[in-house]
Order: sequence, then structure tokens, then C-alpha cells
Amino acid sequence: MQGNNRTVKRIVDICMTVLLLCLMAYQVTGEEAHEWTGIGMTVLVILHQILNRRWYGAVFKGKYNAYRSLQMVINVLLIAAFLLTAFCGMSMSTYAVPFLYGMAKVSFVRRTHLALSHWAFVFMGLHLGLHVPVMTAGLKLNEKQITIVSAISCIAGGIGLFLFLRNAMPDYLFFRVAFAFLDYEKAGILVFLENALMLGFWVFAGDQLAAFCLNRLRKPEDRKNPLLPILFLVASIILGLVLNMMFPSRNVNDFGNGDWGAPQETEAVNTAEPVPAETASVQNPSDVTDGFVYIGGGTFLMGSPESENWRIDDETQHEVTVSSFYIDPFETTQSEYARLTGNNPSMFSGETLPVENITWLDAVQYANARSMDAGLTPVYTVTDGSVTWDLGADGYRLPTEAEWEYACRAGTKTPFNTEKSLDAAEANFYGHYPYEIEEHYFNNSVLEARPGEYRQTTIDVGSFEPNAWGLYDCHGNVNEWCWDYYGPYDTAQNTDPTGASSGIRHVYRGSGWNDFAKNMRSAYRAAGQADMASFNLGVRLVRNADTKRSGTVTAGERVPDTVNGGKILIAYFSWSGNTRGVAEEIEKQTGADVFEIIPVPAYSDDYNTV
Repeated sequence: MQGNNRTVKRIVDICMTVLLLCLMAYQVTGEEAHEWTGIGMTVLVILHQILNRRWYGAVFKGKYNAYRSLQMVINVLLIAAFLLTAFCGMSMSTYAVPFLYGMAKVSFVRRTHLALSHWAFVFMGLHLGLHVPVMTAGLKLNEKQITIVSAISCIAGGIGLFLFLRNAMPDYLFFRVAFAFLDYEKAGILVFLENALMLGFWVFAGDQLAAFCLNRLRKPEDRKNPLLPILFLVASIILGLVLNMMFPSRNVNDFGNGDWGAPQETEAVNTAEPVPAETASVQNPSDVTDGFVYIGGGTFLMGSPESENWRIDDETQHEVTVSSFYIDPFETTQSEYARLTGNNPSMFSGETLPVENITWLDAVQYANARSMDAGLTPVYTVTDGSVTWDLGADGYRLPTEAEWEYACRAGTKTPFNTEKSLDAAEANFYGHYPYEIEEHYFNNSVLEARPGEYRQTTIDVGSFEPNAWGLYDCHGNVNEWCWDYYGPYDTAQNTDPTGASSGIRHVYRGSGWNDFAKNMRSAYRAAGQADMASFNLGVRLVRNADTKRSGTVTAGERVPDTVNGGKILIAYFSWSGNTRGVAEEIEKQTGADVFEIIPVPAYSDDYNTV
């Protein structure tokens, strides 16, 4: 009876191994088959535990030697990895068990599922390897045959370790990424072969560890060279590392290059000629030769259509007309900023890098300093508690939110000025998270832009192709301060709007080097207090081209009112759903009388509290 039980367990092990290889070949099976295969694996894991009931009964009985201790640790870790992987998978299920979707926060289970599924892969290999000496004992191989088999397995294991490293498996194991980066161009048979070789390394490692431990249990006269299994394992590891040095690993930071194309160097391009807008009127004369691009006035749709994915409630689409203006084709550099202010607050140091870590007030004062340096009339009058903008002054200033979006779009009506999507070869952002990857956790082959490099720093201005009107880095690198207070769009103010009449935060646009693509859309809005600075927040200046403007606009910081002395809670969310629903829920939990949702660039999968 015990022999039959052992045979059934071996059959279950084989079936689990086959299903595991299928689960690791997601790009071959697809999402629906992947989910059902996962359900099948879960059933087999439960069956395996039932068949192992005698093992559970003996856990606290008898003595523990090295082999039994190793088995215990590997088996416990394998069971935990399998069960947690199954739980996380079911929490994201859309086919097999959709009624379990959302059992836990999806952003958490997504990253956890990815990491633990790969740990289960490792532990399953070690688990199988620990059983190899027992399963092959009946073959009665002599010493020479065992050595030959071990040598062949050593070489295969080394190749498997090389593939394991090259496919960036350690990045998954240690929670470095939240999405699977798979090669959908590779033939299915090669995917399964690579997975088998990778699993083979861990089987070989488990086998050699088991051989070392079991050798110590033999009688002294029957013991073999105790170092031989360790030498074979070390040789396999060295082979894998050497191959990986000869053929570098496919690190997730290289995606978008790597297997999806040759690496591309990004060099600063600072030779753009001013490009007039398609709607440009006759360019006004100017004695200033600062290289700014002339943008002809025109009418456009500001905001995003309701059909745009990941749009936020405050992006109400409406028609806006802007007058002609000049705009810097580049974000303000550190050398430019330091020359006029004598200060460089930037976290990332480099003369041609964009200045960052500046406040809205810093940007205003820099604009005035540049105006005076060029012999132009300063635009702003700064007093305690307020800044007044002289609309008719010819000096440098911050763009209005409408001017910024008009210039960024350059005539496009799509989410980005690069049309539908954006990749890491077109902008400096959190390249692991291209647009709409959240809806395509595994199968990123359907995305218009694949996951790419995450540089984790600002880069030289002008490193990518400009938009259709000759402007660089409108998406990414650093956010850019605008004049406007943040608030709902006033759709009645549709000619040269200057934003809300009062507020406590100013708008900034464009998103930065550490933002997801969904927050880099042309219509995306973010905001911060006038004295807020951040390592992804800079400026791009404009100046008037229309000499007919006149009047003043004053930005006076508004102190938020309290209701009966109640609490005020302002939360900054990267959120695209029902913000009022979120507000109401947090009001219940915090007792806040006022709750305001302000969208800002995300630094996590869910939200960032500033």
C-alpha cells in the first residue's frame, strides 16, 4: 500500500512539473489557459499534501539529520510559495474564478504573484532534485556511469543557470518589478526548452545537495568522496556565470533594447529651428534671439475625451483659444538657472540636465531674473503673500496651463503627442510602465509601447525627438511649473485662460523621470503649493508674441477655510476612478470635514501621500 502511495506521489510530481513548465510559458499559453493551468496546479498541490499525510504525522517524530532537515525546509517553503501564488493568482483572476477577483489589493498581489511564482519554480526544482538519489537508486549505476551522468547534468545545469540569469529571473524573485517581461517573438518549443533547462539547474542543485547529505549517512566504509557533489555544483554555477558574462543578462532596465531591438544611444539634440504652428498667424517681430520657438495662436480641445484610458475627472474637455507666444524648446537647464540665480538646488548634477527641486516661487523669480538679463520688462511683481503678473510685459514667464497643453499637443488629439502611446526610446520616464500595461499584466505584446528602460535619473534636455512644433521633453524628464492655480476648468473662460482665480496649489505639467506613462498624457494635471520643491519638478519659460495683451492677474495664496473648527484633509492621489467615492470613504474614517482629491504623479502602484 505504501509503495502504491509513493508511485502516485511520483506521478503527481511529474504532472506538477509539466504544469509548472506550462505556467512559466505564459507567452505560449495565453492568459485564459494560464489561469486554468494554475487551477489545475492548485488541485495537484492539495492532492500531493493529502498523499503526504504520513509525512505530516511524522514531522515531530524521530531524529533530524541533514538530509531530512533539508527536505523539511524545502518542502515547507515550496508549499508556502505554491499556496500564496495560488491566492494571488485567484485575486487577479478574470477567467477561471472571476468571483474571487479583488480578495486582496491587486497592486500587491500582482507583484507578489510574480515573485512567489518564480520562488515556487526554484523550490519545485530543488524538491525534485532531493528525490533524484532515491528514485535512481534502483538503476544500480557504477561509479563511472554516475560520474558521466553528473558531468552531463553539470553542463546542462550551467546552461540552465545562464538562461535563468539572462531572462532576469532574479529581478522577479526579489520583487524588483511588478510586471512580467516576456519574449513573445520566441518559438514556443524554445520557451519550453529554456524553462526545462532553467528548472534543470535547480533539480541538479537539489540532487547534489541530497547526494552530499546522504553520503554522510552511509557507513564509513561505503562513503564516497564527499567533495564530489559540491565540486560538480560549483562547476555548474561557474559555467552559468561565465556564460552570463560572455552573453550579458537581459536585465529589466534593458527592455525596449535587449531582445526587442538593438540598444539605442540617446544623444542631446540642441539644433532645433523654430517651427511655426500650423495655425500660426504672421510672426510678430522680436529683437530677442533666445532660440525660443514661435507658437502661432489657435483654438484647440483642452483636456481629454471620456474615452481616453486612465483619464481623471478634472480633465474636462473644452474648447480653448490661446494667443501667439514664444516658448523655450527645452526645459531650463542647470547651467542656465545657476548663471542667473547663483544657485543650483538640483538633486541630479549636470550642466545640461534640467534644473529641478525648484519651487513655483523659485521659477517666478528665475523668470524675472532672465527678463532683466535680456533687457526685457519683468513680468512678475512679487510681494509678501502674492505675485502679480503684468499681462502686457514682454519678459519671460511661466506658461499658462492652456499654453502648455496647446504647445505640448502640437495639433494632436491623442493621449500623447507621439499619438496613442509612448515608450522609453521617446521619453525619460518609468519605462517599465508604458501606457495601459496595468490592463495587460502578463501579455504586454498587445501594447503599442513595450516595457523599456527605467533610467532612474534626469537626462540631458533634448535627448529625444521633438514634437511636431519643435519642443523637446514635453513628456517626462521633469514636470514643468505653470502659472495657474489648480481647480476645476472654467469652461466659460475659453480665451487665454489663466486658471482659477484663487487656490492653494499651482499646476505643473508633463510628469517626470519617475512617473508612469499614464500620468504623462498631454491632458494630465498635477499640482503643488508655491513653496513645494521636488527632484522631478522644473520649469520651461515662455514670453508673449502678441503685443495686444494688457492688464494684470494676481496670485494670492488662499488659506483654506475650516467648517466649525473641523479638520481639513487634503490627499494627493494618482487615481483615475471615482474620486468623490474615495473622498467620502476617507471622510468616514478620518472625520475630516473637507476632503479634496488632487492628482499628482504616482510613485507607487496605488497612491502617494505628499
